[in-house]
Amino acid sequence: MVVSVMSSDTPDLLSLLSVFMAVAASQAEQITALKDENTALKALVFGSRSERTTVILQGQLDLEFGDLGPPPEPANDAPAQAPVTASPQRERRQARRNLGRLPLHLPRIDEIIEPRHTACPCCAGALHRIGEEIAEALDAVPAILRVRRTIRPKYACRACEDGVVQAPARARPISGGMVTTALLASVAVWKFSWSMPLSRQVSMLAGHGVHLDRSTLGRWMKKAAWWLRPLYERLLVAVHRADRIFCDETPLPVRRPGLKRTHKAQFWAHVMDDRPWGGPSPPAVVYIHADGRSHREIETQLADWQGLLQVDGYAVYKKLAHPDRTGGPITLAFCLAHARRKFVEVHQQTSSPIAADIIRRFAAIYAIEGRIRGRSAEERRAWRQAHTAPLMADLKSRLEAELMGLSRQSNLAKAIRYTLGHWEGLTRCLNDGRLEVDSNTVERTMRLVALGRRNFLFAGNDGGAQTWAILASLLNTARLNDVDPFTWLNDVLEKIVSGDIKATDLDQLLVWNWKAAREPARLAA
Repeated sequence: MVVSVMSSDTPDLLSLLSVFMAVAASQAEQITALKDENTALKALVFGSRSERTTVILQGQLDLEFGDLGPPPEPANDAPAQAPVTASPQRERRQARRNLGRLPLHLPRIDEIIEPRHTACPCCAGALHRIGEEIAEALDAVPAILRVRRTIRPKYACRACEDGVVQAPARARPISGGMVTTALLASVAVWKFSWSMPLSRQVSMLAGHGVHLDRSTLGRWMKKAAWWLRPLYERLLVAVHRADRIFCDETPLPVRRPGLKRTHKAQFWAHVMDDRPWGGPSPPAVVYIHADGRSHREIETQLADWQGLLQVDGYAVYKKLAHPDRTGGPITLAFCLAHARRKFVEVHQQTSSPIAADIIRRFAAIYAIEGRIRGRSAEERRAWRQAHTAPLMADLKSRLEAELMGLSRQSNLAKAIRYTLGHWEGLTRCLNDGRLEVDSNTVERTMRLVALGRRNFLFAGNDGGAQTWAILASLLNTARLNDVDPFTWLNDVLEKIVSGDIKATDLDQLLVWNWKAAREPARLAA
């Protein structure tokens, strides 16, 4: 009887056991996923803040964003360890250092050191000069504050009472203010190009005996942005005239009345840069202050634009590619660096050999990019078709094969699904040599915003954020074009304030046009 009961209950026990085992397996997967997240959070809080400082594979460093200064780096990654098929000889880029020769445009101050005696030590006869040796050393003069006095003489006729003649006063950037365009440009450059807070500049001015309130400098910047806003709008038009741009967004805290904490606004960056393939568009960046990072924001910004948009995998961009979009769909190209970064994070957390192998495959792709950077769009497309396309096909096969045996909740599976889910946009560069393999071009321009955010903490209000967007856009476009931002801004402000340049001729002041107009004089000097 007992045996009969056990045999009748055995199927129920087995089914119950299988349910418990499935639940246990699911919980084990969840525990593993939570452990991975915990490891990632610990690394985020306590670990290195830069990928640059963590070596993933021997001889290979993580991607870095570089700086804003041109020309761009040959590639965004270190050379691969894996062998790559034959490629054209890559010309070694000349190091950008002033060894043995200082810039010719810098003023020279001659110091002549004569011998103590100019009589011949043998016959005591007069010595005559037979040559000289010249050695140059870079010198510096600390910032000098001075007072510019404008004197307007009055002339009158002794025979007439009403014949007084006097030159009209020059227009000032701030009506009734005691500040020149040069000082406005200096404060703007220090803050928005070199990320020096206004409070620190106030302390520097106090060292010269000039005591100002930080709010005074803030009003100066607001007025400078008011003068430059039309030029900023022309810069945005110029960027949107390009048929291929980059786009990205980053948080910007803003203080608002009635809120005990800052509001999380956004800076969007629109960038054009054809330097990697020698195209016609000069490098430029435009920052746009917005209340958030929704699809409505980017749709409004790109309402009248259509072309190739290179971005990361943020979901709002994907709606721009919808066929029913007003104005036509935008073609999206995604960022290989973002896909790679997810495998880097997995390798840091778990030391996964699968992630390590995938990182090596990415490195081989970037090694090819380093060899073809600077070549024409057609050459880049041909080399990608011949060498990168097979590597991408092998990578996709490996990702699909590995995904079959992984838990859906594992971070490695998430990284693989992200890469495969964006595959069409990641491989669009194979058929278009104008495209980059990643969006690091715009990420580099965001570095300045991040540095300023750390130094300034927040924008005082929405108007201050708009001032930040205007001045940072213009000054860092100057830097991208290898132009000293102070020299450019001082000249531009002087021309706009004095009325020498009319609103219809503002395009002359865009930094690449401004630079081209002065190039003959620079070469002649």
